[in-house]
Amino acid sequence: MSSQDVVSAPCMWMRGGTSKGGYFLATDLPSDPRERDRFLLSAMGSPDNRQIDGMGGADPLTSKVAIVSQSSKDGVDVDYLFLQVAVDKAIVSDAQNCGNLLAGIGPFAIERGLVQAEQGKTCISIFMENTSQIAVATVLTPRGKLTYRGSAAIDGVPGTSSPIAIEFKDTAGSTCGALLPTGKACDVVHGVSLTMIDNGMPCVVMLASDMDITGDENREELEANTHLRVKLEALRLACGPLMNLGDATDKTVPKMTMVSPAKNGGAISTRTFIPHRCHASIGVLGAVSVATACLLEGSPAATIANIPEGRQKDLAIEHPIGQTTIVAQTDEEGSVASAAILRTARKLFDGTLFASE
Repeated sequence: MSSQDVVSAPCMWMRGGTSKGGYFLATDLPSDPRERDRFLLSAMGSPDNRQIDGMGGADPLTSKVAIVSQSSKDGVDVDYLFLQVAVDKAIVSDAQNCGNLLAGIGPFAIERGLVQAEQGKTCISIFMENTSQIAVATVLTPRGKLTYRGSAAIDGVPGTSSPIAIEFKDTAGSTCGALLPTGKACDVVHGVSLTMIDNGMPCVVMLASDMDITGDENREELEANTHLRVKLEALRLACGPLMNLGDATDKTVPKMTMVSPAKNGGAISTRTFIPHRCHASIGVLGAVSVATACLLEGSPAATIANIPEGRQKDLAIEHPIGQTTIVAQTDEEGSVASAAILRTARKLFDGTLFASE
């Protein structure tokens, strides 16, 4: 496919978890990343705060892309590349995973014939190209047919849908090279005690009280807090090199999560910047990293988290619009061996996406 030909591509728009975006077969997009990114920026309508001339929803959570292909790896069904299309900048980033769009990969793979649906349920092994990690999604396929209808509910999405269970394997250090890039559960940066952690998503986790907020504020209040945003960005830029991420100025990681005591019976309450907008909820893999921080002796999060007994720990990570429960399996030393989450997905449309000529 030449650059002159790239004015349209088959695309399925899907909600995955609490995000939504365009799902493409890799063979339907240019193989040259520069040509691919030009097409996606135009199709999404970036850079523009409203994304009025494209399909993007004027929010990082609705300006996302999943690219899927048949995998050649042993024991893996499909490969998944996530791309974050910036809203107000001409940037397409592959620096992170997206655990929410991941929820739609299994259904999309069945829809496109990459995976054959089985009787009752279909387990789909997914290689996450961004971080070279594996996730296994279990999709309900009654009578060998994919369904989006069901009784599963997740906070941040109205109504119910068919449940999709996702288990993450070997995500520690997926981007930064180690679960704790500095080797410590607690570091002090610019006078703030924090945990730099990567269990699927590079995050910086700190107490909300150390950032001069209560942790109860809504998204709009936090985005209007200029003092907070300046302080968070200074911390983010300082932590980037310490987390083996280099200069984070134009990167979407690390995510910045401020934690406070749980308000509704969960493990902990969160407010997350991703990195410059306050998340309406929390990302799936971000929640895994935060849950893991709660289990680290000596971390700021551990000082305020409610941790259940037993090797399996159901940790409800509260966020502005509800909570996300991470099911963490721990080993004899108390370290997280695996983490799973319940998500849902829904097909919104299937057709042709056009870029400006």
